[in-house]
Amino acid sequence: MTENMWNYKSTTGRVTGPDLTGYKVEAADGSIGKVDKHSDEVDDAYLVVDTGVWIFGREVLLPASTVVSIDPDEQKIFVDRTKQQIKDAPEFDREKHLGDAGYHDQLGTYYGAGTPFGGPFI
Repeated sequence: MTENMWNYKSTTGRVTGPDLTGYKVEAADGSIGKVDKHSDEVDDAYLVVDTGVWIFGREVLLPASTVVSIDPDEQKIFVDRTKQQIKDAPEFDREKHLGDAGYHDQLGTYYGAGTPFGGPFI
């Protein structure tokens, strides 16, 4: 992977500034929830997605590199993971996220740092 998984790909059209909170998130095979929180920090950009009742109100963290495109008019974000891949992802842990490098390593391993579609589904 030529771009860091914790950065948006240059092809997404993401510009820093607009708040993505509340945007709908579309997996490769359908809607998965809404953005609850996001970060645009260099080398630490991500989305926290509230999956709602779809998988029992769980929140998952998606590295910015999973974003394929953003449609500001429709307020939708398209990601390159399936609903099952997102369902199987480690749950977002607010406490660990703030300062646990091991947690980011765990997410990096799951999302397959260095591979285009990552995770255990390769």
